[in-house]
Amino acid sequence: MPFDKTSSETGRRKRAAAIIRCEAKTIARLEERLGDSFERAVEALLACEGQVVVTGMGKAGLVGQKISATLASTGTPSFFLHPAEALHGDLGRVRAKDLLLTLSNSGETEEVTLLVPAARKIGAGIVSLTGRPDSTLGRLSDAVLDIGPVEEAGTMKLAPSASTAAMMAMGDALALVVAEERGFSHEDFARFHPGGSIGRRLMRIGEVMRQNKALPLVGTELTIAQVLIQTSTTPGRPGAALVVHKDGRLAGIFTDGDLRRLLEGEDRGILDDPVSKHMGCDPKILSADQLVEEAHHLLRQHRIDQAPVVDDEGRPVGLIDVQDLLDVEI
Repeated sequence: MPFDKTSSETGRRKRAAAIIRCEAKTIARLEERLGDSFERAVEALLACEGQVVVTGMGKAGLVGQKISATLASTGTPSFFLHPAEALHGDLGRVRAKDLLLTLSNSGETEEVTLLVPAARKIGAGIVSLTGRPDSTLGRLSDAVLDIGPVEEAGTMKLAPSASTAAMMAMGDALALVVAEERGFSHEDFARFHPGGSIGRRLMRIGEVMRQNKALPLVGTELTIAQVLIQTSTTPGRPGAALVVHKDGRLAGIFTDGDLRRLLEGEDRGILDDPVSKHMGCDPKILSADQLVEEAHHLLRQHRIDQAPVVDDEGRPVGLIDVQDLLDVEI
């Protein structure tokens, strides 16, 4: 009988879909297990004056590393401690003010159950994440994050899959609720994520705007021709000039688009008009402490290429050009 490639591929997709459904259902059932013990776990992390030390063996340990990273990046100091290494000296990293967050689906992982009493002697608090609150680990803990009995995915139902997905989701719930309780802000998040796409999204306008010598400021009395000369000699050749009153406050903006629209009338005499006659008198403005992502939204929403950045008194301190956002990949 010839090999049916299409049938084989369909079978693979069906099995994959069944695995995904199994893990999704397991995670969805976690809502039913968010009881008083979850509240105690949150309170324990909030009260922790030291670090949250996350530990677990095997696949649970790998999940623990991710939970520890999430905690650290959202305002809760944390590090991962391998339980076997801890039993051979690394326990010295744990201090009395720390909190031990232990992961074990069975609650009977030997390395973890041996570590918990030792950490307790040092003075650390204990929170466990397990599928069996009545296990050795559960009984040794101050609070238990219960994922309940879990049937693993796949035909053999042996490899940690649904259980690790549930641990990950419960760990995320714990970390993010604690972050919200701490009042962890966009500013805090930006401080811990200076790199990558997240860092770029959380940059402030003041970090990328054109300013100082690159900021084209012109008086209301200048002619359009004089404004064009000034913008063409400004570093970066900006596509707009900010028009200011004598006291330095923003009066308006004159852009390359304004110039093109004027020249379409074929009246070259307009180049001798004062810029105040043809400038945009009510431009969209930004402040230097706003997120760069907000600038991107403003430019896109109003279909404009530039926007002035002003201080609290309405004085221009910078200019955002759409090209500046492209340069930082926003």
